[in-house]
Amino acid sequence: MKASEFRERPEPRPPPALRPNAPENPSLDRLRKHEPPPTISIIMPCYNGADHVERSILSVQAQTRRDWELIVVDDGSTDSSWPLLATLSAADSRIVLLRQQNAGAAAARNRGLKAARGRFIAFLDADDTWDPRFLELMSAALDANPDAGIAYCGWRNVGLPGGQGLPFIPPDYETPAKLEALLQGCRWPIHGALTRAPLIRGCGGFDETLSSCMDYDLWLRLGTEQQLQRVPTVLAYYHHHHGDQITRNRSRVALNHFRVQGKFLEHHPEVARRISVYQTRQLTVGELLRRGYLAYWQRDLPAARAIFRVVMRKGYGTANDWLHMLPCLLPLCVHARVLQYIDSRRR
Repeated sequence: MKASEFRERPEPRPPPALRPNAPENPSLDRLRKHEPPPTISIIMPCYNGADHVERSILSVQAQTRRDWELIVVDDGSTDSSWPLLATLSAADSRIVLLRQQNAGAAAARNRGLKAARGRFIAFLDADDTWDPRFLELMSAALDANPDAGIAYCGWRNVGLPGGQGLPFIPPDYETPAKLEALLQGCRWPIHGALTRAPLIRGCGGFDETLSSCMDYDLWLRLGTEQQLQRVPTVLAYYHHHHGDQITRNRSRVALNHFRVQGKFLEHHPEVARRISVYQTRQLTVGELLRRGYLAYWQRDLPAARAIFRVVMRKGYGTANDWLHMLPCLLPLCVHARVLQYIDSRRR
């Protein structure tokens, strides 16, 4: 199970009336400057999250470790998120509110990073939750291992059918094969990790040019440079709404994933020499082909065609793979009829 395969949240644009980077409460700003900094800063982007954000914030307030601040960045919400957040913040001084014009989750998280005062950084989206022991166990893991830069834990999908909601505890990735594992895919969701503040700031934060997979990009850059510490307990809950939402964005996620890999390899040309050009292509173009097949077998034809065309341009795949990919050169309506005929023959 790869965290990058989870659903992608849409980020529509806000009304033009909202001012960008609206300032937070000046009096609260002055108060924070005189308070001792918390140990942990939690950053939560929120776009139209009124239906779920209170539940997420309650999971933070339920933490057994109490020395935290929660920085909620309203990313230009057009629903009732902001008044609700204001009410919650007024009742708990540890909740700090920022507001900006809609710029996407990466920009919202970077805005939160600039305001964060803790020595540890965690991220929680406005519709996900934590086990009450998340901050306690994750910070203890990093305190116990000063050489580790990232602690990661197990998680569970909530709201998906069948066995997709079973708890999952990832293996220990701090092995000689760590580079290959991290290059192939995102190994934990964004709210399934805790990292040290200087490290995440030192690597430049989130890439704001990405519309998805920005967490994979961050963990790939950080995780290949820093020691990882596994916490083998399910502490994060990934909430899905209205079924498997990623299907609507399958090709965009797959192609952004491939783009992140390409960017990483461009900045680290030694990787291909270290693990061989052949294996690098397996982990990158081969992974893209796998995602194309996932779309293909679920008959998400537009997504499969977009992915397969990139794979073909890279000259990758066996003869059998090309038999599946070549029809993507046909018009969509013709390709769909061919598959309908094949499916009817199999019944």
